[in-house]
Amino acid sequence: MPPYNIQKRDSVKLQNIDDMDGLRSNLSHEELIRHQEGVSEGGGGGNFDGVMVVPQQQRRRPSGDDDGAPADEENRTKATKGQILTVAILCYVNLINYMDRFTVAGVLLDIQESFKMSESQSGLLQTAFVLVYMIMAPLFGYLGDRFSRKILMAVGISFWCLATLVGSFMPHYGLFLLFRCFVGVGEASYSTIAPTIISDLFVKDLRSKMLTVFYFAIPVGSGLGYIIGAEVKKLVAAAGTLAIPSEAWRYGLRVTPAMGLLAVLLIIFVMEEPERGGSEGGQHLQATSFWNDLKYLFSNKSFILSTLAFTCVTFVAGALAWWGPLFTELGVKIQEHPNSKVEDVAFIFGAIAMTAGIVGVPLGSFSGQKLRSKFPFADPVVCGTGLLLSFPLLMGAMYLAQINTIASYIVVFFGQLFLNMNWAVVSDIVLYVVIPTRRSSAEAFQILFSHALGDAGSPYLIGVVAEVFKPYIPPRNETLMAIISPQDNTTFSTDLFNETSIVTTTTPEPEPEDLYVKFKSLQYSMYICAAVNIFGALFFYINACYISADKEECDRTIAGEAEDEEASSNSSRSISTPEDPEEEQTQNLLT
Repeated sequence: MPPYNIQKRDSVKLQNIDDMDGLRSNLSHEELIRHQEGVSEGGGGGNFDGVMVVPQQQRRRPSGDDDGAPADEENRTKATKGQILTVAILCYVNLINYMDRFTVAGVLLDIQESFKMSESQSGLLQTAFVLVYMIMAPLFGYLGDRFSRKILMAVGISFWCLATLVGSFMPHYGLFLLFRCFVGVGEASYSTIAPTIISDLFVKDLRSKMLTVFYFAIPVGSGLGYIIGAEVKKLVAAAGTLAIPSEAWRYGLRVTPAMGLLAVLLIIFVMEEPERGGSEGGQHLQATSFWNDLKYLFSNKSFILSTLAFTCVTFVAGALAWWGPLFTELGVKIQEHPNSKVEDVAFIFGAIAMTAGIVGVPLGSFSGQKLRSKFPFADPVVCGTGLLLSFPLLMGAMYLAQINTIASYIVVFFGQLFLNMNWAVVSDIVLYVVIPTRRSSAEAFQILFSHALGDAGSPYLIGVVAEVFKPYIPPRNETLMAIISPQDNTTFSTDLFNETSIVTTTTPEPEPEDLYVKFKSLQYSMYICAAVNIFGALFFYINACYISADKEECDRTIAGEAEDEEASSNSSRSISTPEDPEEEQTQNLLT
């Protein structure tokens, strides 16, 4: 690099060189970086597009020394009280987020009876919510990379709580469905932004641990949703204050809005919002255009493959969470000697989801942390292995649901445990292969695609496939009878040797609801759902081939090395090929 005061002018020159007794030594505290506006001006003998000179201390970590040495490791592996409080608030909001989603699933049978819904209409409640949620996610991701994240989350959570509360009073299915869609708008504002705040507070293993705590809220919140919805319904119905006791499920939906109001106050008045990239020394990085963000994300192999794999996870988890309690209740009802009660299913299913999450989420995260020190590709391998192990367990639990409910509970616990190994690790992968100024967008697009092809469609798809199977499943107590077309009302008598003995009968109408047929149709459709785990494991294993290189590239960009190399290359070209005679004379003096 030229030794003294290179600046952007109409041409590249050395300033005030005639006043110098000799050439000054290199100004070691200055570096070339990309200018945030990317200004490009023609001039002289080089291309300095978007490059400017800034003091070195402005682009290093605040805790580093003057030579750009790494920050003190002890300080970077300890969390401050303010950071812990911020993570606690984010975990609380994530908890009520998933409680709200699955409170409906815990009382789904009661909602079906109130609105006289079919299986496909029941699945559409969750599918419509997720569709709106994933469509709004990119918008909030774009805003989250550019504006105050505290304000965006506070506004979104307020909207979501209001939509949930008002929706619980809706008298018709169509209006109830509409307000479930509104809930998706509010939840998108939080889910895309919260993980990026954690990434800006912590680095390395401490970040992984905090993400583990944060993602505890997914299975725990889901389990509490089942439990609160079912138990509040029981309490209200037992109180005898309702004219129609079957409407008690509406009170279960009114718990999370009250909890959400507290979350809004904590976000506004207590939570700290860190500087983007502050924990990694990436403060010099500036937000770019939406188009550049897209090009960057879709050229990142680890981001694409982890998103495809996570799509398979959400497909299975979404269908299991939505249909699991109802499917288990039907299994209890068709058993001749059940060893569990129907009214306890939602509570037990919720407890299983919570416990599996408490064990599975840290198991996946800590396994990745321990293995990645020796194997940089360990994270996607841990996720893929978890999916492969969960597949036979989920299949076995679905089969046992009609035979032994307690055995089914035990097997589905281990299936969910291995499925939950993915949550924190997948988010950690996205955060360390994407630069800080594009992480909200990355979270948003992962939400968009994983939900669009995952749990947005899986609850509805399971319901539709179940209805397709129903006509082909005979009732369990069906006796041997002749195969007769439904239009025919003429049958042969039981005396098959008497060809003239013919009687005319009316074909009996099928029973309005055969629980066995309903159970078996759901069972077959959920078998297909569980098989999607195999595709998710395959995507994770392919991801392991690229993740080390993508993480290294991200780290180099945050450190500014990639920009320094390009800037140095541009500077070299501009000095070596001068077009202006005065510049040529200056270069000769340097030589």
